[in-house]
Amino acid sequence: MIKDTTKAHLALLGANAIYGANYIIAKGIMPNKINPTGFVFIRLSCCALLFWIIKFLFIKEKVKKKDLLMLALCGLLGGAANQMLFFHGINLTSPIDASIIQTATPVLVLIFSIIILKERVTKNKLIGITIAGIGAIFLILYGNKTVGTSSFLGNLLVFLNASSYGLYLVIAKTLIKKYHAITVASWLFLFGFIYVFPFGINDFLNTDFAAFTTSTYLTIGYVVLFTTFFAYLFNIYALNHLAPSVTSSYVYLQPVVSFILVSVLAYIFAQTQYAQDINFIKILCCVLVATGVYIISKPQKK
Repeated sequence: MIKDTTKAHLALLGANAIYGANYIIAKGIMPNKINPTGFVFIRLSCCALLFWIIKFLFIKEKVKKKDLLMLALCGLLGGAANQMLFFHGINLTSPIDASIIQTATPVLVLIFSIIILKERVTKNKLIGITIAGIGAIFLILYGNKTVGTSSFLGNLLVFLNASSYGLYLVIAKTLIKKYHAITVASWLFLFGFIYVFPFGINDFLNTDFAAFTTSTYLTIGYVVLFTTFFAYLFNIYALNHLAPSVTSSYVYLQPVVSFILVSVLAYIFAQTQYAQDINFIKILCCVLVATGVYIISKPQKK
């Protein structure tokens, strides 16, 4: 019989493999088949519906009125802003760049925790933040000079996406302790959908669904079901059995998956737009970010 901890590690492996593939899969249909804002509209509406169905069937839990304002803020940061910035960012830049920048999320969470939660600053944290910050900032700026599918604006939007998500994680900390994760997710996606509705409804209605192929529908299904729904459930399961430091370490799997898929597209399927997306500078930036987060996660010597 498989241990719960082993199942948790497998769940994290699956979740981060899904995230790693998402960078290139989601990019594949934008903007030719669907506008990024229209894509976000579909993702938030479908996920809100799925999570509310689960909550209605299995989680009989009410939210206090005083917490609705905090949930609304979480919906803005973790739902609407997070998704809009990510989809518009990945639409403009390389999947490699986006996956590397995303690994800076633990660093951003720490920075926001220091500012908001007054978490103690140690030497390891300061050194780690500096090293990871250099790697992330250099990669963002490098997007303006490099060839391939990278871009400065796209990299900046992905960084703002990671910042928005990191701030959401810090703010949502008290809510996650008070309520079931499905309850928080249900309200998160509902408020996110409400915020995006005025911007996304026209793009959704103006989308040429007649031009969608089977591949297009499979891509949208992957993003809705796997990247959002199943990956979120996998993370919830893992957090119940493993320490947060262990779960966050799996974020480094994402650029590995992205590197592999971009290499396959570039060198096996001859998609030349991706051929120059992997180079020494990007690998060095990835190493810097990974090193920074590793130093932060190391216990401080007394």
